[in-house]
Amino acid sequence: MARLDVVETFHGLFFPGHLHTQDSLQLALKFPFQDTDIIIVSYPKSGTTWMQEIVTLISSRGDPDVSQTVPNWARAPWLEHHYFTAVQEASPTKARVITTHLPHHLLGPTLQSSKAKVIYVSRNPKDVVVSFYHFHKMANFLPEAGSFSEFLNRFLDGKLHYGSWFDHIKGWTSQTATMNNLLHITYEEMSMDIKGAIKRVSSHLQSPLLEDEVNNCAKHCSFSRMKDNKMANYTLVTEDIMDHSKGTFMRKGKIGDWKNINIKKRIPTERIELKNTKL
Repeated sequence: MARLDVVETFHGLFFPGHLHTQDSLQLALKFPFQDTDIIIVSYPKSGTTWMQEIVTLISSRGDPDVSQTVPNWARAPWLEHHYFTAVQEASPTKARVITTHLPHHLLGPTLQSSKAKVIYVSRNPKDVVVSFYHFHKMANFLPEAGSFSEFLNRFLDGKLHYGSWFDHIKGWTSQTATMNNLLHITYEEMSMDIKGAIKRVSSHLQSPLLEDEVNNCAKHCSFSRMKDNKMANYTLVTEDIMDHSKGTFMRKGKIGDWKNINIKKRIPTERIELKNTKL
């Protein structure tokens, strides 16, 4: 299923047709979540792959075998992707790890009666837009990036695929006071204190680890390890889908890389009201 130039419009949002169909998006909103499910939620380029790796390693108590032998899209598939049902049916494990980029106003009603553990990952929007811009350059299933100035304006206006970053983060983080099963963790937390982040996630998942298990998790989910891991770095994806000559999926992984691009237009963080969020 290539459909590289197809754009699916769903509830006013744009999704790449290479990965999504109207049917797969509709099914995502009706998915019967189980209380044992683990759901990783994020806006694109906010630390999704990193959290998939962390959850995989916590589940295996620091043993890297699964994270080094099973592609992340198979062990933590995207709920809204067209291949999701087939992957779930083929999974040999009962505990399901599910990933999604859907905003809360779409997925929230489905989750309302579930006790599934939700982990929301956010990142400084300036770093998000820079990372997303570089990803557009190599991902043939996304529109042309254009100049960075043009891309930034589309980001600010919520006109990129997956919608507005501002609406996405406000929708999910506004639920932290009422959803006991929701953990909000930031890319910056993971970067500055990975062991602390691992402990927070393992506690949320009610899967406490021994200190040596935490150390093993931290060791195997470091940026350098993930960048070299074919099961996480997307080098298994063929050149027609991702042009690896134009960049790498895992580029730098640094906080504040936005400072290396001349962002002339300030990102208006006053458009959102966030508590306990490092921007």
